[in-house]
Amino acid sequence: MDVSIKKIADHLEKEVSIKGWVDNFRSSGKIAFIILRDGTGFIQNVLVKNEMSEEEFNSIKDLTYEDVIDIKGIVKENKRAPGGYEILVKQFKIIYHYDKEEYPIQKKDHGVDFLLNHRHLWLRSKKEFATIMIRDEIIKAIRDYMYENDYILLDSPILTPTAPEGTGSLFETDYFDTKAYLSQSGQLYQEAGIFAFRKTYCFGPTFRAEKSKTKKHLTEFWMIEPEIAFCDLNELMEIEEDFVIYIITRIIERQKNNLEILGRNIEDLKKITSPFYRISYTDAVKMVNDGGLKMEWGEDFGADEEAIVSNHFDKPVFIHRFPKKIKPFYMEDDPEDPKVVLGVDLIAPQGYGEIVGGSQRVHDLDKLLKNLKAAGLPEENYKWYIDLRKWGSVPHSGFGLGLERTVAWITGISHVRTAIPFPRMINRIYP
Repeated sequence: MDVSIKKIADHLEKEVSIKGWVDNFRSSGKIAFIILRDGTGFIQNVLVKNEMSEEEFNSIKDLTYEDVIDIKGIVKENKRAPGGYEILVKQFKIIYHYDKEEYPIQKKDHGVDFLLNHRHLWLRSKKEFATIMIRDEIIKAIRDYMYENDYILLDSPILTPTAPEGTGSLFETDYFDTKAYLSQSGQLYQEAGIFAFRKTYCFGPTFRAEKSKTKKHLTEFWMIEPEIAFCDLNELMEIEEDFVIYIITRIIERQKNNLEILGRNIEDLKKITSPFYRISYTDAVKMVNDGGLKMEWGEDFGADEEAIVSNHFDKPVFIHRFPKKIKPFYMEDDPEDPKVVLGVDLIAPQGYGEIVGGSQRVHDLDKLLKNLKAAGLPEENYKWYIDLRKWGSVPHSGFGLGLERTVAWITGISHVRTAIPFPRMINRIYP
């Protein structure tokens, strides 16, 4: 019976057939071990000379990394084996073997640039495989949460005539006889959607042309952007908290083996429970200064400042009510302090920085027009967005969660470049 490694526990003490790629192997005369990858996981296969034909056993010496093999054998429980199970092989066959040159990625240290240049092959290694499997589960959890909580998927366009936060960090492209930009956010279009469907979201690639080389930045990344009608800042923070906890719980339940492959401390993830901490921007600035970095009120947080704040907490912390002058035109003013807006960032612990940014939106027409003028943005470029405040406008809020930063935090990897299959950075667009 052909089975997948993912479901191997269902076939204990039964004979199975598995086809896959050789990840590792070793032989000691009368016994050999092959680690096989089938696309759903890894499993150890034990080949004993007197348990199979001599011809089959001797063919092991011809193996190399990424050869494709077909094995048949009995599933056994072995707590010391990867995943807790192994296969005692009865039949063994090489389906594909390539011996003209050495496989580029060997079981030795390689530089990051070399590995990124061979990303198409590096994805096969255990840690990269585990990271992408967890990413896949996070995506499933995101979509399940949206579906279970009555959000409508409303795809925002990738090519846009305007930008939510100005055009300074966008990729510009020719669009027939006019200019267009690769989207940095689908938010504005989600605001149109909520007046039809109340709760909507988009989930897709976004592009930012920031010339940043930090471990938290990509030029192409994925973002989930929900928008909610009749929602204020406090309710927004509650939704974000519930959403993040849902994702974390799902990963702990379904991806324990892959977390262990990555060496992630699962106990740290189990601490991510309600309630999250909440502090004002003003209090966060004081925390940064008390922590030894000089920061003026009105400046935005960088990675070092976020790290100081997050190191005070063992789970995510909301920083809310940012200075108006450093935030986009669409954020609602705090009615108790017009110098700040009802914006909020969610900072992950252990120095992973901002994973969610959101706000209550301006819903008053006159105030929106005033903000556009103050930001130097022409009304004609936002006519359709202005229309939303003329016809049935209500208080509303929304947020964006960066997928790669979330994957990096949950998996414990050090750089977002390995949180996406093929990273795009200012110095990398290959492969």
